[in-house]
Amino acid sequence: MSTHLAAVSPSKGQRFEIRSRPTPKPGPGEILIAVKSVAVNPADVRIRNEGLFIPTYPTVVGFDVSGLVLEIGDDVPTDASDHSSPSFQPGITRVAAYTATYWKSCDPDYGAFQERCLVPWQHAVPLPDEKLSWNYAVTLPVAVATTLAAWYVLGISQVGDVSSPATALPASRSASTGIDEPTQITPKREALLIWGASSSVGTMGVQSARLMREDPNSPFAAVYATAGPTNEKYVRSLGADRVFNYKSPRVIDKIVQAAREDGLVIRHCFLATGELAPCQAVLKAFLGDDDGSGGRKAKIASAPLIPSDADAVDGVEIIFVLPSAEEGERLEQYRYWMGTWLRRNLVSGAIKPSPDPTVVGKGLESINDALDMILKGVSCAKLVVEVEK
Repeated sequence: MSTHLAAVSPSKGQRFEIRSRPTPKPGPGEILIAVKSVAVNPADVRIRNEGLFIPTYPTVVGFDVSGLVLEIGDDVPTDASDHSSPSFQPGITRVAAYTATYWKSCDPDYGAFQERCLVPWQHAVPLPDEKLSWNYAVTLPVAVATTLAAWYVLGISQVGDVSSPATALPASRSASTGIDEPTQITPKREALLIWGASSSVGTMGVQSARLMREDPNSPFAAVYATAGPTNEKYVRSLGADRVFNYKSPRVIDKIVQAAREDGLVIRHCFLATGELAPCQAVLKAFLGDDDGSGGRKAKIASAPLIPSDADAVDGVEIIFVLPSAEEGERLEQYRYWMGTWLRRNLVSGAIKPSPDPTVVGKGLESINDALDMILKGVSCAKLVVEVEK
């Protein structure tokens, strides 16, 4: 039986230990990845230190992974000539993937922090070319899936598809003149707010929101974001129209005032990281505005876990960001998010890895160091560990 090395979580609150474990075989719909790089996320700190999501020990955790497909199970698509769908070829296909450890009850075979891991093929995106390095590729999976899951829970039908400009939309024929006229576009009335936009998830939120702003069929006319002053220029470069200093004591008033000046309302907020209360205060300011919403609730999609003692604000709904709880639907969501949306936008250049990776070290033993760095505070960087060349 073949074996590989893994950063094993031995028990709650204990640092990962490097151990040898048996290499699994992929089952139906699964691919086995030779892990080249992993990235760490704030949730990984809580998983290591608090045992979040872990029912039994020892185990292997971690979400973000990039690497080479080694083996495939039954029912994994392999037709490379079908460019409309992802395909996977052992020893050839380079991928980035969001592991299924959460949905597999932290089964160690599915954790990212090891040299070999299993992933449902729907959770993986084949990388477009060799120019995208392992370290840059591994910044994408959690950021993309979390962002698109946020639009899903907010009920936003458009998730940033690249659309033709409004002038190229199908024309309609005037009943009075018989001449083709451009289709009328509903005026855009909303600004979409991303709170914590210099985080990995936040930067992807800005990029995908920019695509929605450019889509004539979406209701969003502007992308508002919060970040620290040192990251304002970078967040603007990704597509934010206005960037507000979240540390300012008047940040809520400034956001509300800016929207009023722009003639817009804020009904949707994506909390990528940070505090919930300021987001609630911003959305509360627009409740009752006559924007044709018909009294619908404003909504916040929260990537951080919602605190049990969070205050309720009438008219403002808070939703924790998660894909569908039904497995078949979840796999279909990931197939689109990773294999269609991300793959297409990487090829076109509409989406890029963000922010740049910061390599903490080489080898699985550096994962503990990366999590310790997150505890000290990280801004506008994605911490990456190189596992294999």
